[in-house]
Amino acid sequence: MAKARELVVISGKGGTGKTTLVAALAALLGPVVLADYDVDATNLHLVVGARRLEGGPFRAGWEPWIDAASCTECGRCTEVCRWGAIRDGRMIAPFACEGCGACALVCPMGAITMVERRAGEWMVSTTEHGPLVHAELEPGRENSGKLVAKVKEEARRVAAAEGWPLVLGDGPPGIGCAAIAAISGADAVLVVAEPSLSGRHDLERVLALCRRFRCVVFVCVNKFDLWPAGTETIAAFCREKGVEMLGLIPWDESVALAARQGTNVAETGSQKVKRAVEELAQRLRERLGLDGTENEEEGERT
Repeated sequence: MAKARELVVISGKGGTGKTTLVAALAALLGPVVLADYDVDATNLHLVVGARRLEGGPFRAGWEPWIDAASCTECGRCTEVCRWGAIRDGRMIAPFACEGCGACALVCPMGAITMVERRAGEWMVSTTEHGPLVHAELEPGRENSGKLVAKVKEEARRVAAAEGWPLVLGDGPPGIGCAAIAAISGADAVLVVAEPSLSGRHDLERVLALCRRFRCVVFVCVNKFDLWPAGTETIAAFCREKGVEMLGLIPWDESVALAARQGTNVAETGSQKVKRAVEELAQRLRERLGLDGTENEEEGERT
């Protein structure tokens, strides 16, 4: 059985329409395993109508567990905690705790033990387009990159077990740890850009990240007709970098309406939006070899 292809959709900033586009591509490229790598603000499940099947806790980092029966309230933990998280054997500000373990190290009674902290939850759900692997990072918790890696691991497991041909990932915006974890090992990356001066700058940063990890990368411009000159600026930049622009999605009120209603623009969008998304999906299908061919050379392994 062939290994599933992996496509991750990312952007330089939030609000570019990335999740809306992923949901539409899921309907057009299906069957797929969907993966929501934007664990700090997960929302793909709202658009694709997910129903949870299984899941489990995500643990990352450390926090002190205090045995109240052994604690003498000597105050040593209070003295060494630089963050003001613990006082005389009681956690008074758990979100301030950095998990350094100094309190456990100095406790004369051995009443403090460092344990793995619950930082979130991962889930596998079912949708009409295929399975969805997603997760939620709890407020104030870190290690989003590690949780993204867990989502990727589960998505690959589901794809291998059930023979799905494609893992389609909704990546986080920006170039931080979560984005790095999302694109690592992917067969291709689709960057959703906006036709603006900041959009051009964001695209440059994202392409530099993809180049660092030697990803095959393509570009799509959303709302391209709001500023044609900006779209041409991005197109010229892509030509300069040897990156193929696969799609131009027009602005249309039907997209905003679909976002408000939680529907899929591949089904409820206007004809011009549907046509643009369908053309993008077909080009991606060809580049990824989902139609029996493979044409990666038109992208750039940056």
